[in-house]
Amino acid sequence: MAVREQVYGFFIPSVTLIGLGAHKEVPAKIKALGGNKPLVVADKGITAAGITEQITSLLKAEGMDCVVYDDTIPNPTDNNVHDGVEVFKKNNCDSVITLGGGSSHDCGKGIGLVVSNGGKIHDFEGIDKSEKPFLPYVAVNTTAGTASEMTRFCIITDTSRKVKMAIVDWRCTPGVAVDDPLLMMGMPPALTAATGMDALTHAVEAYVSQAATPMTDACAEKAISLIFQYLRPAVANGQDVDAREGMCYAQYLAGMAFNNASLGHVHAMAHQLGGFYDLPHGECNAILLPHVEQFNLIAKMDRFITMAELMGENIEGLGRREAAEKALEGIRKLSKDVGIPSGLIELGKRYGKDVKKEDIKTMTANAQKDACGFTNPRCPTDKDVEAIFEAAL
Repeated sequence: MAVREQVYGFFIPSVTLIGLGAHKEVPAKIKALGGNKPLVVADKGITAAGITEQITSLLKAEGMDCVVYDDTIPNPTDNNVHDGVEVFKKNNCDSVITLGGGSSHDCGKGIGLVVSNGGKIHDFEGIDKSEKPFLPYVAVNTTAGTASEMTRFCIITDTSRKVKMAIVDWRCTPGVAVDDPLLMMGMPPALTAATGMDALTHAVEAYVSQAATPMTDACAEKAISLIFQYLRPAVANGQDVDAREGMCYAQYLAGMAFNNASLGHVHAMAHQLGGFYDLPHGECNAILLPHVEQFNLIAKMDRFITMAELMGENIEGLGRREAAEKALEGIRKLSKDVGIPSGLIELGKRYGKDVKKEDIKTMTANAQKDACGFTNPRCPTDKDVEAIFEAAL
């Protein structure tokens, strides 16, 4: 009998530091990787919160010179990457430190890919397109959601196409990831909610992914359990240290899951909303999640039943279909409790964007090409994707 060969990878940073005060290790770690003059990539919000100065002060105290590029925007663009590369080269930097959530980390990864390999960021769209080793890289996380501080994913908006490019490359996995709850205490409730729901989306999509393995399952299951334990209290009281630390572990575990099992059509579709309307990624995921998973339910019913139990839903005496749908109910209840908008039109209004039904066909065509959708447990037609977008409006 012929044996089908299938090899699964497992990608994580060489070192991860999680806990109160972990950010103080940044100078030692960038030095250990061979960096002497890092480019510190952040955004204006991180700088205004004083976090950029916290890290640069630590570097300077150790006698290290550094340069700051903090023009990263939410949904970072190819222009951001280009500008960051220019700053890197002009100042003869030799390494990268990223501070923030997904935007800063993605921008920094993009800069590193171009600096290490040459060319343009567009050359790396797809899977493992780089050919040269990545420069020394430490990623310092300030949100509990994207897990970009530990993944091989880099999402950059192509401004000419209005499309988010999904770059998946093992070489851009950070050498050292830092998750310090102290840097997350100032996150406002809305950002805490959005990033937390982003982490939940990572865990759920990885758990039902066609590329799931026992290792990713273990990470996803624990992440879902922790998110339902800690996200509500973290939103309710940002100074709750236990909740903040719990969400640090939850989002990191969710990152371990999706970094290796990949994602699904929630992300494939959310990327289009970000590229087309510049809407925030976490909230797009949160709104789409129950709709996409309703579509996926018949493909992985037993897994939805397990998720319902992990969410604390009572499934006693229920049939398989009813028990599985309790997971969708759990997602909707959590989303409502933490203040996520009820639909995409409401989300658009919140950010001054006009989400239009007539844009759905274009977004659907782009979503169907997004690499994140390749491991979705059920293969949707264009009409299926259009219907999901419409249901989420």
